[in-house]
Amino acid sequence: MELEISVEAEKKYLNSLVALTVVLLSVFMGLGKLKDDNIVQARQLLKADAVDSWSEYQSKKIKQHLAESSQRQARLLELANPAAAAALRPEQAAIQRDIARYAAEAQVLQLKAKAKEQGFEELNARHELFDVSDAGLSIAVACAAVAALAANVIPLLCAWAFGALGVFFWLAGFAGWNIHPGWIVSLLG
Repeated sequence: MELEISVEAEKKYLNSLVALTVVLLSVFMGLGKLKDDNIVQARQLLKADAVDSWSEYQSKKIKQHLAESSQRQARLLELANPAAAAALRPEQAAIQRDIARYAAEAQVLQLKAKAKEQGFEELNARHELFDVSDAGLSIAVACAAVAALAANVIPLLCAWAFGALGVFFWLAGFAGWNIHPGWIVSLLG
């Protein structure tokens, strides 16, 4: 009888550890999911802004090219009709100002687009940390469930190991640590 009580007490203790483990892992998963969703939204916005900036850049470069073509045509007209040279000079000066303006605006837009892409890449790195965290925490919850069903401590130890891995990447995602789990992401991706 005393042996049965001891076995029953061990099962209760194991189930208490499993329950506590699952609750803690679930809290980490839930908070990580909220943060990751916000990061995903910010990534989408940055990507859209980068695409818009690149489109504006292309537009400025096309306008610059067209202005340069107009300037070449005006020079050819000047060569073909030297008498019209004086009349063409104000237009050529205006075209030259447009070329300079388009070149400067294109350069600013290029820098803006590159900055947005860099911001996107930084957010993507944090997103990957939360993906790895989510995988580790999910595996940990599954291991904890097996520990409860099998009434065995070994799966619970595995749950703690995967949970520690998940919490590490969770912390890295929240803190913005410069950790790149590329090999894990490529393995899972």
